[in-house]
Amino acid sequence: MKALTEILELPEAQQAGVTLHIRREDLLFPDLSGNKYRKLKYNLEAAREAGANRLLTFGGAYSNHIHAVAAAGKAFGWETVGLIRGEELSGAPRNPTLQDAEDNGMHLVFLTRSDYRRRNDPDFVKTYLERYGPAYVLPEGGSNALALRGCSEILQPGDEHYNTICCATGTGGTLAGLALGANTGQRVRGYAVVRDPGLESQLSAWAPGAPWTLVRDYDFGGYAKVPPALVAFVNAFRERTGIPLDPVYTGKMLFGVLEDLRSGRLAPGSRVLLIHTGGLQGIRGVNRELQKKNLPLLQV
Repeated sequence: MKALTEILELPEAQQAGVTLHIRREDLLFPDLSGNKYRKLKYNLEAAREAGANRLLTFGGAYSNHIHAVAAAGKAFGWETVGLIRGEELSGAPRNPTLQDAEDNGMHLVFLTRSDYRRRNDPDFVKTYLERYGPAYVLPEGGSNALALRGCSEILQPGDEHYNTICCATGTGGTLAGLALGANTGQRVRGYAVVRDPGLESQLSAWAPGAPWTLVRDYDFGGYAKVPPALVAFVNAFRERTGIPLDPVYTGKMLFGVLEDLRSGRLAPGSRVLLIHTGGLQGIRGVNRELQKKNLPLLQV
């Protein structure tokens, strides 16, 4: 599956002597856009081969992964169970992401934050498998060895002329997959959108010796933090280019890339491929929270 690649003719790139292209993974599928399709591809094949009829996974209230797994379950005939961080959400009105998940047949289970922190504990997972029946388990964000294989396929034949690949980084699966699929002479820059101190260790375990760099300067306060300055940037970028960005992932990555161009951290002559990892469905929920605070909204 090949995604459209567009040139970005921006003054920041021209002044820095850098060529920018953006790969529109967000356009692949409406509900499985971007890296979620890539992460699920081989996992769903494995689930089918294992004879599983149920998928069980983890995520936050605005998780693109939860949204994608629910959509995949409906499309391909799996029952789905989502273990969601935040027990206070159980009786609250559903945000658009969770409402879509329920509409697509996902059974939502709301966990306390202390319980959610045990999501990688086999005994903890076993408890929920016993409660909800046998299932193929997908980790938070969908990141595992099969996901890395799928994400490596974002890079296409003919991409050898790029020397820098940039992506947003949450759980690290997309960055690791791209680094494993990179050609000789290429380096992958992951722009962290979370403040996870263990991210470097996870990346080193997944892609030891691979050509990746983690950039930690542009998380805007942490995961899902969307201050007015970021909203203004995302809206301005859409007006300049016609390309919508989600504010949780790709918006932060593009902000960081343009700042790195201005500061010279991307060397003149660089040929840069930016990966748009989708996540646009989350804009609805972000706007709802911004509206509650009487803050500027993202253009949709």
